[in-house]
Amino acid sequence: MSDALSRLLALLDLEQLEVNLFRGVSPDEDRQRVFGGQVAGQALIAAGKTVAGRAVHSLQAYFLRPGDMKVPILYDVDRLRDGRTFTTRRVTAIQHGRPIFALSASFQAPESGLEHQAPMPEAPDPETLPTFRERLLAAEDVPPEFVKHMLDRGEHPIDSRPVDGGTFWVRERHPARSLVWIRANGRLPEDPLLHQCVATYASDMTLLETAIRPHPIAMIDDGLTAASLDHSMWFHRPFRADEWLLFAQDSWSMSSSRGFTTAKLFTRDGRLAVSVAQEGFLRWKPSGR
Repeated sequence: MSDALSRLLALLDLEQLEVNLFRGVSPDEDRQRVFGGQVAGQALIAAGKTVAGRAVHSLQAYFLRPGDMKVPILYDVDRLRDGRTFTTRRVTAIQHGRPIFALSASFQAPESGLEHQAPMPEAPDPETLPTFRERLLAAEDVPPEFVKHMLDRGEHPIDSRPVDGGTFWVRERHPARSLVWIRANGRLPEDPLLHQCVATYASDMTLLETAIRPHPIAMIDDGLTAASLDHSMWFHRPFRADEWLLFAQDSWSMSSSRGFTTAKLFTRDGRLAVSVAQEGFLRWKPSGR
């Protein structure tokens, strides 16, 4: 297991303060605000710690305020329902006495039944695609200080490999869709909830980037303000987050500085594991305007 993945697992190992109250911390990184995938993953862990024998099948979340990297986050779990088949939890993440994030999650007892799914898109094998570091070192027209900053941060807990190279630093128009192979950067423990939380963390990495693809703007441009607004996930089938998953993303709309994107996570053998939907805030104010 990589050091970066070990640090992510430490972030997901919440401290229990009371029956329904947990505390999480943020990494010691130079960020303006807490990464949305982190607070979503921690909130899901908090909800899951109050449920036994049932797997999460859906979550809906709102990002309410920017998270402060320098102070812990409290996660207050409200046990809304414990039914015969479904269990529902609501989690509020709190900093400085105010909610910064709200999540509702539903858990279901194991059950069999009818099945069908959407087909998996064709994509090259992930091993044939360059790593993030290789793409960054080969990139053109990228500020040297940005390259140094990203390299100084070291390994990332998620190994992500875009099929077309991605547009994080590319200012070209592309179709509003993208394919990215993702997996945890190392082997994870067997806990299914942990795999779902790692996938939740990873799912917030590239959706905003997909929404900006039709526009000649790079995510690293100073004139772009970007933030996740809301995030929903549906967990259909078991999967491992430390094995390759194809993240197939489509952005359906951009208006009023909001980009809407949906996505599907497929296992390498073609099973649809997770569906995702997100609306993000993307305000473009180039310098001089």
